[in-house]
Amino acid sequence: MSTRANKWEYVQLGVIAAMFVWAAVKWPTLPDRIPVHWNAAGVVDGYAGKFVGLLLPPVVTLAVYLALRCLPRIDPARPNYSSFAGTYMLVRTVVVVSMAFSFVVAVLAISNQGAVPRDRLEVGAMAVLFVILGGAMGKFRPNWFVGIRTPWTLSSKVSWVKTHRVGGRVFVGVGLVTLIVALISGKAAFYTLVALTVVGIVYLVIYSYVVWRDDPEKVPAQDTGPADDS
Repeated sequence: MSTRANKWEYVQLGVIAAMFVWAAVKWPTLPDRIPVHWNAAGVVDGYAGKFVGLLLPPVVTLAVYLALRCLPRIDPARPNYSSFAGTYMLVRTVVVVSMAFSFVVAVLAISNQGAVPRDRLEVGAMAVLFVILGGAMGKFRPNWFVGIRTPWTLSSKVSWVKTHRVGGRVFVGVGLVTLIVALISGKAAFYTLVALTVVGIVYLVIYSYVVWRDDPEKVPAQDTGPADDS
């Protein structure tokens, strides 16, 4: 593993460690039962003990980190990861940071009831995640775990590359629109994100099929080398 890659591993582990520290600092200051779920309107509709509310989020984030780090080792298309290793590291780092941000916002919302616009901040964070993933998506190469995996992208390098290029624009567009709406209303931004995501996914599934249909060289992804940019 390169020194640069190690640096980003340390960044992710540092963020996760900070989550555990944050949970320990906040543990004595919060009641035994705390809010753990909010509906689309930002109203609390679920409570749990501090273990679930404070300790579980960093544990889940650690589990996600380990899963994303190990996935390439069990992927039938493992050789392809070397062609987008930097992009995959970016995805992993952004996911961990996004989860940590949501955790911090949730705890702040619990500690300062009504003073923190949790709904707008969390939906806004999701929108930023969409923008970053969209910007990176065109560099993804065939694999079984990351990206737009339809039967057609996994059976055609052409469908994979073109679908991810278009998908990147779709994700960036969804994220930017959601960010704009989040400035006005968290609830409206949430519904906007869900609606646009559903429409975008349906479009990309259909698009991947259309490109696959016209590809004369359909090859299963695990049998290919890294897809070229053509």
